[in-house]
Amino acid sequence: MSVTLFGVIAVSFMMLMYALESRGRHFVAGFALGCVLSSVYGFASGAWPFGAVEAVWTLIALERWRTSK
Repeated sequence: MSVTLFGVIAVSFMMLMYALESRGRHFVAGFALGCVLSSVYGFASGAWPFGAVEAVWTLIALERWRTSK
């Protein structure tokens, strides 16, 4: 149950940050953090493909944050 709750919070946070990205680069950083948390959830729940994809999204989001103004 606690892994599921963590996953709901992590994915919800990630989606919220994604929706707010146009408001500033700190939301892009928040999206990257949400991707990390979602990746942790994926691996913790045994859904390793989800965890791996979210890890890749983390790298993409960090690059977008690094190159944003």
